Amino acid sequence: MNLQTLTEHAVNSEIRELELLSLEGGFYLVRIRLDDGLFTLFDDRAKPMHLRSITQLRDLLQTVRAFPCVLVQQCAHDEMCGRDTGSVEEMRIPFSLT
Repeated sequence: MNLQTLTEHAVNSEIRELELLSLEGGFYLVRIRLDDGLFTLFDDRAKPMHLRSITQLRDLLQTVRAFPCVLVQQCAHDEMCGRDTGSVEEMRIPFSLT
């Protein structure tokens, strides 16, 4: 999905959630959840768009209608210390585009 398509979905109130996925190396990927799936935001070169902060995302989407957003991070403590049983859940922290 590119920025133009994201804007169209936002205008039509079709975006259920935007996930800002924190990755190792200090960058973020944007994933957009619609009723029919989860889509990565691509740049003009058709490559996944790499962002450096929530502020950069806010600047990028400043003219787009607001919708639910969440910062998604893996829990490093659980990964470093290990767990006896069960899967390691990601942290999901809601935030606003404003």
